[in-house]
This record gives sequence, structure tokens and C-alpha cells, in this order.
Amino acid sequence: MQMIINGKKADSASGQTFDIIAPATGKVIDSVPKANEQDIETAITAAVEGQKGWAKTPISKRAEILYKFLDIVEQNRESLAQTLSAENGKPINEARAEIGNIFIGFSGFIEHAKHYYGKIIPPGTEAGQDNNMQLVTREPIGVVACVIPFNFPCDLYDQKVAPALMMGNAAIVLPSSDNPLTLMKLTEMLTDAGVPAGVVQCLTAPGSVKTAATSDPRVHLVTLTGSTEVGIETAKICAANLTHTALELGGNDAFIVLDDGDVDLAVEEMIWGRMYNTGQVCCASKRFIIHNSLKDEFAKKAVERIKKLNYGDPSLESTEISCLISEKAAIKVEKQVEKVVAQGGKVILGGKRNGAFYDPTVIVDVPKTADVAIDDEIFGPVVPIIGFDTDEEAVEIANSSKFGLSSCVFTADQKRAFRISKAMEAGACVINGASFFRAFEEPFGGWKHSGIGTEGVMSTFDEMTRVKNVILKNIY
Repeated sequence: MQMIINGKKADSASGQTFDIIAPATGKVIDSVPKANEQDIETAITAAVEGQKGWAKTPISKRAEILYKFLDIVEQNRESLAQTLSAENGKPINEARAEIGNIFIGFSGFIEHAKHYYGKIIPPGTEAGQDNNMQLVTREPIGVVACVIPFNFPCDLYDQKVAPALMMGNAAIVLPSSDNPLTLMKLTEMLTDAGVPAGVVQCLTAPGSVKTAATSDPRVHLVTLTGSTEVGIETAKICAANLTHTALELGGNDAFIVLDDGDVDLAVEEMIWGRMYNTGQVCCASKRFIIHNSLKDEFAKKAVERIKKLNYGDPSLESTEISCLISEKAAIKVEKQVEKVVAQGGKVILGGKRNGAFYDPTVIVDVPKTADVAIDDEIFGPVVPIIGFDTDEEAVEIANSSKFGLSSCVFTADQKRAFRISKAMEAGACVINGASFFRAFEEPFGGWKHSGIGTEGVMSTFDEMTRVKNVILKNIY
């Protein structure tokens, strides 16, 4: 498969390629160009030129083109889902759901763009400004580098590319090298729908080569979803050019069950909030902070429920949980679980690896001083259970982490629920549900080392535009 550069399919300037491996089988699915700095340079040059014309295109016309893109996606829905499942190792039904989200995400941004109005500061609002009217408008920020991770590539494509294009920007898509194929197809579909040359491009660039885009002063915004380490390094690079950044980074979300919490509900939400996408979710619940009076019951029921999951080949309709993105990722999870055990935890389910597959795992007796209870984010289907006695202790454990992406609390008492949610140092708190909650409309983002800025229909346009004040002086 080829990249999209300046409206055309393109190989790398070097002619080099690399293989995309299906993590479930270890087989090669396809090969893609190995982009280098020259390719990035070509794409940015095209983006700068293409964006100028696109910014002059009426919003209604941009909307028309993106709706045509959605029609093309719908015609190829099953093919896209099969590609996503194969390259990601995502169960096919989860892949279909993610492809289905493209319409929800894109249409949300398309429609909001039609009502993203400017503001007027009337004469006389401020003393001394009786004869002056101030028009506050928003204009495109320019060229946007969209750095997209492996775990939800299409959802994050929706969150970054749709608002960039609707606001009159050019988007350079930089997908994960593990699974770029679906995003390459989507970008080709956007060009087929009529997005002009240079306005949306997709380059398969290894991690270090992406720096050529984030460090280029002609790039005006880097929107990145990834690890905190990569986010911090990107922020340092962007700072040299005062490039805007929007960073959605790591998380080690707390899942709190108070002494009056519904254990059966909590267990079901654990399945949704921890096993979905085989636990490879930034805002997955990752630290299970359970009241000591309930933790044995929760552990027992968690094991029973997890055992009922259909585990295996992602291409099968019946599969509910599958492999990780790579064997390397599974080995990392394996080592992290070994560390939890060394620090006092006891595995009562799972704890075994086979290639890129890591068995769903439940660990009890995890001390609140263990790394996993604080900052060690496990990107896999692992449920470490940490006990507590008081509401204050639960909050203390939850807030001990450098991360603050999302969180959740289970209780029958709404006043306690709101007290806990207010105390949580995180960008969200779900009451009586897992922290894995991200609607396209909400301004999603984390606190502390979990990121800078927010994404969503409510807020992304503010990140992707610049304010311009037009003053009508002495109008009266």
C-alpha cells in the first residue's frame, strides 16, 4: 500500500518499505513505504500550499466533501473493519464498532462547524470604548500534524482530522507503524471525496522520522495521542518554534468501589472498562481500589466473569478478547505482572503469555505502595486489586499517581459519589461506571502527566483555530 502525499499515492523517496504484521498470526498483511525526512519535507510543503486554498473554501463546501467521504466509508465499511481487525488484533465486532464511529465523529464536527460563530463586543462595553465595535473571529491555525497511536486509530483519526479539515486547516496524518493500513485507506477515501491536494496526507514514518514534522516551523499544531514520555519529548521539540500542542497521554485510572457499591455492576463495568481492546485503552480502568469488605467478593466474581469471555482469534464473530498489538507489547505486560507479584501481589487468574496473547489476569493483595498502584500503567487485560478502609484512603491512593486521565467510583450514595468525583485529580470521573468513557461531544483530556488540552466536538475547534480581532474604530 502507498502513502498519500500531495493528493497522490506515493512511495518513499528512498524506495524502502517495511512489513505490517498481523499480531494474532505473525503473518505479513502488507508492506508500506518507509517514509524519511525528505518525504516529510515534501508533505509539509504541499500542506502549506494546499491549506491556503482550502481556508478560502466555504464551510458548506467542506461539509459537502466530508459527507461524500462518509458515503464512501459506508460503501467500504466491512472491508475497513476487516483490515482494522487484522492489523490491530482487535476483535472483529470491536473493529466494526470503531468503523461505525467514523460517521458519528465526522458528522459531529461537520455540523458543529456550521454553528461555530464569532462574537461581538458592542461599543460601550468597556469604559472609553463607546464608539468602537470589536469583532472576535476564529481563523485556521494552518498545518496540523496528527500523530495517531495504534489502539483506536480510526476514533482518533475522527477526533483530529475531521476538525482540522472543517476549520480550514491542512492535516498531515502520522499513524502508528504497527497498524497504518486502515488510516491510509481512509486518507485515500478523503482525496477521492474531493479534499484538495496537500490538504490531507498520510505518511508511514517510523517514530524518529516523525520528529521531522513536529520540529518543522511550518507546522502550526501537533495533536498527539500517545505515551507521556513521547508527549513530553514532543512538547520540548515544539517549544523551540512555539508550535501549539494538544497532548492526550497516558493514564492509570482509578476504579473505586466504596463499601456500599454494587459489586455485580462493578464487575460488569470492569469487563467493559478493562477487557475492551484487550486492555489497550488510555482511559481504561487500571487500578481497582476496592473496599476491604468487598474486595474478596469482587475478586471472586471478576474471575468467574472473565472466564466466560471468548478468548482467541480476532477474526471470529464469537471472539470478545484477543491479542495485544505485538509480542513486544505482551512481553512488557508479562514483566509488569512479574513486578506486581514481586511487590506482594498474588495472581489468581491468568498471568501467562503466548506470543502476542496475554491471558486476562486478576491479581489480589496488591499493596498501595506497589508501582502498579501508583504510576506503572499496564497496557493489557490485567486487574490489580488494592484494598482500602475509608473514603479518604481511596482518594489518597487514586491521587498518588502522576497520571490523571479519568477515574470512576461505585456507590449507592450520590452525595458520596459527588464528593469523591470532586476530590479526584483527573479530567473525568464516571459515577457507577468504568472510567472507559469517551463520547465524541465531550471535551476529553487529562490532568497532570495525562496531557495538555482537550479533544471533542465541544472544544477541538478552539485548539485548531486562532483568534483574530477586527476593530471597527469610531463607528459611531
